[in-house]
Amino acid sequence: MTHDPMQHSVGSIDLILASSSQTRKDLMNRLGIQYRSIPPDIDESPRGELHADDLAKRLAFEKAQAIAEQYPDAIVIGSDQVAWREGAPDIFIGKPLTVEKAIKQLQGNSDRIVYFSTALSVQQKSTGFEETLVEHYKVKFRKLCLTEIERYVERDQPLHCAGSFKCESLGISLFEQMMGQDQTTLMGMPMIKLCEILRDLKILVP
Repeated sequence: MTHDPMQHSVGSIDLILASSSQTRKDLMNRLGIQYRSIPPDIDESPRGELHADDLAKRLAFEKAQAIAEQYPDAIVIGSDQVAWREGAPDIFIGKPLTVEKAIKQLQGNSDRIVYFSTALSVQQKSTGFEETLVEHYKVKFRKLCLTEIERYVERDQPLHCAGSFKCESLGISLFEQMMGQDQTTLMGMPMIKLCEILRDLKILVP
């Protein structure tokens, strides 16, 4: 078996995930490749964006850019996700951070379709490489009663998850249907697209 001499083993390059998210680290760990995680220091507040796609794309780009400027030879991966309910892409559903807000979010999601705009930005400053894109996923929540919501929030503690659920955990019990091409888009980073970009950069995946 031979390899393209221009391809790289990951050990020969500096691959950085611009995130402190454990979920995104878990997604990266699926690839079995060497990387490090450095959280970017950026302001994640909206700046008048009228669509979730625009906010997610800007934040993913700025996260990757902040780390790429510090490590210009590294390949840096940034990602961001914005949730929104059907018909309201300009009303962003953020991380609840408190139990009360999580319960309120899930009450609002009950019997509704919630969309997830998940952006990915891969940058390498020294070569000028930059690719930024947005992938979509949507979830139809079943009709939820308050008791179910309170029990779910207590058990799964989804306080740092946009939409107030963890699809990789008990959150799956809240859904009627999941719709999209890549479930990792719902989890916070579109891994199929990331693997395509890494292969374009001659990184061996798998």
